[in-house]
Amino acid sequence: MISFLSKLTGPQNDGMKRILGIFVLLMMVYVVTAIINPNFLGSYNQENLIRRTSLFGILGVGVAFVIITRGIDLSLGSVVCLVGVGVPWLIIDQGWPVPVVILIALGLPAVIGFCHGLLITKLKLQPFIVTLCGLLMYRGITRGFTGDQTAGFGTELKGLRWFATGEIPLRIGLDIPVPAVILMIIAILAGIFLNRTIYGRYMLALGNNEEAAKFSGINTDRMIILAYVISSGLAGLAGLLFVLDVNLAQPVDFGNFYELYAIAAAVLGGCSLRGGTGTILGVIIGTALLQVLRNMMNMAFLGFQRAEFAVIGAVILSGVIADELAKRAVARKRAAQKQK
Repeated sequence: MISFLSKLTGPQNDGMKRILGIFVLLMMVYVVTAIINPNFLGSYNQENLIRRTSLFGILGVGVAFVIITRGIDLSLGSVVCLVGVGVPWLIIDQGWPVPVVILIALGLPAVIGFCHGLLITKLKLQPFIVTLCGLLMYRGITRGFTGDQTAGFGTELKGLRWFATGEIPLRIGLDIPVPAVILMIIAILAGIFLNRTIYGRYMLALGNNEEAAKFSGINTDRMIILAYVISSGLAGLAGLLFVLDVNLAQPVDFGNFYELYAIAAAVLGGCSLRGGTGTILGVIIGTALLQVLRNMMNMAFLGFQRAEFAVIGAVILSGVIADELAKRAVARKRAAQKQK
């Protein structure tokens, strides 16, 4: 299965070795957690784990495109908040038609990503600054138009909520959460785009060397803008699914630090912060590892529940260190080959 997906979602050789390494680590953490607390394997916990992995995986896939182009997107959590709080507020509190609100929820984040891309490419602003301002602005806007009040669906829109809470029965007697199917579709499409289309190759080339990509005739500005549109667009979809799942959203904390989970998953899954490298399958496995670690701390190490952000920080740092060591190893290998 991994071999099949890797053909769609990432390169072979070193990339595949990285994926296998992360997958082995995921299995080790999974088994250790199951041994420490047998309740970990309960059907309810496993279903919830798959659902959370799927929702955060959508965010991770989106931000991977930005990281591959040497960018960063710190506004994802606030986009999740804007959509997650705005949708029930418009439908329930303001009485807007559901189809109109859904179109806004999916279209507005894409416009946000487009604006981020324009500011970065045309005004040459740093991605860190642009998206950091977005992080502050979108949550502030959400708190403003809602009056800082909680928004939710109550007992309404059960049909729409099926996309986040529903399950699809399989012939083998198991059920798969709908968000997992949505993530699978997104991952396959993202993998095909990144590795089987000319535009995906343009993004990888841009991340490796922007100047060389420009001299090769690649419209690098267009590729950067597209990466931010994908990132924000998937954040909007994730925000919609998150609120459909939990049913209630508070502007003050909904989506808080979700961008860190997404970035950590992408880095852990093989996306180099230097750009030009990354696999969709790796991002999904990295997301699953983070969610299993969170589950482990909640179920097996109750005293460390509040330490999850320390784990995320350690994951990002370890990913950066591994990337730097890998870069030096490649440089030494090339230098040795030239001497021969």
